[in-house]
Amino acid sequence: MRDLFIEKMYELSKKPYQKFFKKGKAWEVKVNQLIQLPNDSLGFHLGCFLLKYNFEIQPKLEDHDIIHVLTNTGISVVEEIGMQYYLFGNGKRSLYLIMVIVSGTLFYPTRFSYFKQQYKRGKTAHEFYGLDFLNMLSIPLTHIQQTFNIQ
Repeated sequence: MRDLFIEKMYELSKKPYQKFFKKGKAWEVKVNQLIQLPNDSLGFHLGCFLLKYNFEIQPKLEDHDIIHVLTNTGISVVEEIGMQYYLFGNGKRSLYLIMVIVSGTLFYPTRFSYFKQQYKRGKTAHEFYGLDFLNMLSIPLTHIQQTFNIQ
């Protein structure tokens, strides 16, 4: 029940977040273009991630799925919250991130050790959340992970 509630909160907040808080242009990249990139590239892995979960590229939210790929984070509600803890540890600060962390901690207090672990993982990585990922799609995934110490 709480997973459903959190997912509904996300769906209701996604459009206003895209419109009012996300700056820049949406990527003009299609999934079929991503999977044509070299097999070891970030873009190819993003394309595979999107296909695996039957997702579409969300305009202005492309970085979110890139973070999933880079950090090898799943898509369950708890993993989504954990990814926000990871980003918090990596230095990202936003009202949306804080709202996810606070609500996630309140809804899933028994998972706090997991959230703390994700925060620590984010702390050990070099700051990467603000990179221009669109221009990095052809770079090998493992090269990016090693360069930024993404575990």
